[in-house]
Amino acid sequence: MEYLHTMVRVADLDRALNFYVEIFGLKEVRRVENEKGRFTLVFLAAPGDVARAESTKSPLVELTYNWDPETYTGGRNFGHLAYQVEDIYAFCARLKEAGVTINRPPRDGHMAFVKSPDGISIEILQKGGAKPPQEPWASMENTGSW
Repeated sequence: MEYLHTMVRVADLDRALNFYVEIFGLKEVRRVENEKGRFTLVFLAAPGDVARAESTKSPLVELTYNWDPETYTGGRNFGHLAYQVEDIYAFCARLKEAGVTINRPPRDGHMAFVKSPDGISIEILQKGGAKPPQEPWASMENTGSW
């Protein structure tokens, strides 16, 4: 398992970047503009992690800016923790056997979501490319929110 990033939703990307980059000192290492989804992702690394973030992976902060205005309540501005695993199906099966609800099953062989006992969303991503769809996950419905 590898820790990937923590996602935080921001209402004003320029203001957030001013804080995280100019004031706090993080460095932008990657940006994704998604016109279809109407959002921008900006990945930030601590100065000591920049070289690692550019060549391999290091823990990052992901700022998510949704282009359409939204008021974030109930902790919605904090998105999720993200971890990458060797086998998403085996990992989710182990969690399920331990009594963890798989809120967003890995139907696509790539991504799943669960929640901690405190309600923190945790994204689980398949290392490398997506695995072929597999039952029971492929036909499993979402449960609750993530």
